[in-house]
Amino acid sequence: MSSVAARRPGVSAILLCCLLLLSACSDNQPRLPRLPGDATLLAFGDSLTFGSGAEPAHSWPAVLSRLTGREVINAGIPGEVSASGKSRLPGLLDTHQPDLLILCHGGNDLLRKFNPQATRANLGAMIEDARQRNIPVLLVGVPRPGFVLLESAELYARLAQQYGLAYEGDILPAVESDTQLKSDHVHPNAAGYRKIAEALLRRLQASGALPRGG
Repeated sequence: MSSVAARRPGVSAILLCCLLLLSACSDNQPRLPRLPGDATLLAFGDSLTFGSGAEPAHSWPAVLSRLTGREVINAGIPGEVSASGKSRLPGLLDTHQPDLLILCHGGNDLLRKFNPQATRANLGAMIEDARQRNIPVLLVGVPRPGFVLLESAELYARLAQQYGLAYEGDILPAVESDTQLKSDHVHPNAAGYRKIAEALLRRLQASGALPRGG
């Protein structure tokens, strides 16, 4: 995805700390099934999932795999829009039969100012595809383009509420707001991707998918 000019690092660092603290404390989200030790997670998205801006080993799916001890398949394609993702996802779900789908998509739609209702419908179709296969979903919110006080586009929170999903809506806005965590004006660097992976780990623990501390 492409995105935004960042805020000043000092202010951004404070924002990041506050958002991560709030995220860690919010344990009242829908629960996820416990992931077994041999679980497979499918990370589905665009360049932010692929790991553009860092080496493959530093993408958030790769880091999350190391943090959890579970296989995390990186199914990110740079530049992909949600309509294409909607067509691509079912085959991956059937091939890999993951224990969990981590859905982080739609950023390119936001950048290109696509109709948000269409984006929401495409993401909803992806969620439905997973549900038809009894695959739980962790939804990751993506910030709409802007310059200050970034936050995830409203459609993500609405989707999470509509489908009763575990939801992480704070970490991408926080990372995108901090120039020290980015490799360019769009993509995180290795440190930024690690922050994303750590936030997703905490969300998995808070939702019951993983034990705390493991």
